[in-house]
Formats: sequence, structure tokens, C-alpha cells
Amino acid sequence: MPELSITILPETAADAQPIERLHERTFGPGRFVLSAYRLREHVDHRLDLSFTARIGTLLVGSVRQLPICIGDTKALMLGPLTVEPPFRAHGIGRMLLERCLSEAKAKGERLVLLVGDAPYYSRVGFKPVPRGRAIMPGPVDHARVLIAELHEGAFDGVSGRVRPDWDFARRDG
Repeated sequence: MPELSITILPETAADAQPIERLHERTFGPGRFVLSAYRLREHVDHRLDLSFTARIGTLLVGSVRQLPICIGDTKALMLGPLTVEPPFRAHGIGRMLLERCLSEAKAKGERLVLLVGDAPYYSRVGFKPVPRGRAIMPGPVDHARVLIAELHEGAFDGVSGRVRPDWDFARRDG
């Protein structure tokens, strides 16, 4: 497999439409009924903790992080993470994950939650959430609710409903 020159960059406002088209291609219209999308209805993702992957000027991947709370504890929700199908065997997803998690830790964030494939995400430190500790809105496969502690012990004693962090609520009405 040829070596690709991949650049990971912070997401900008100008990336919104290309990323939406990427999500349409990779996830389809069913993405809007997922529990994670319910959390995104009222709070925007954090641009400073969301990243794109490019080969030259071509956007080939994206990862976003959304401010949430688990009970009263502030956290982030990772996702969606997506890479264009022809480029999935090049480690781009892992590069995006490592960058967004390291930036989150550097900015003082402590916890990152996601709904995803445990074998894939465990490679960057995610672990299953014990049933009932983080209650997602709507139906969700509890085996796919995962947490990464960016600081050891950050999830100790944390539990409750997962909701948007209203400190970041959209001001557009």
C-alpha cells in the first residue's frame, strides 16, 4: 500500500459543508435517529477539539467532539468519526482519534464518551461503561457505550443521564 501524506488539521467553520457531505456518504439518512444525534440537536461540537484529515486539499476524514454532561459531570462526546471508504486502511481514523484525545487532555478535559465498536476504540483507551452509569437519551446498545479517562480516576463516582452541556447551548433560538 503506498504511503499517503496525511495532514490532521483543526476543523474550521468552512469545513462544515464538506463534512456534512462526508457524513451523508458514510452514514446515510439513518444517522439522525441515533441517540448521539439527539445530543447534537441543541449544542454544537467544539471546533477547537474537532479535526479533519486531508490528503493535499482533499478532505478524507473528520472527528468531532461535543460538550456533554454525565449527570453533573462535564465531559465530551466523541463523534462522529468517519473516513472516506477508499482511505480506511491507512490509519487515518486512529490519527484523528489520537489528535482529538490529546488536544482534549491538553485543554483540561477529563472524560470522553462515545457510542461505538469496543474492539476498535479500545486501541486508544476506551472501555465499556458499566450498565446504568451513563444513561443515553433514546435507545442504545449498552455494550457500545464507551468511556476514556483522560486523567486516571476521572470516571470514579460519575453517573447519570447523558445530556448536552447547556453552557454551550446554541444562542440561535
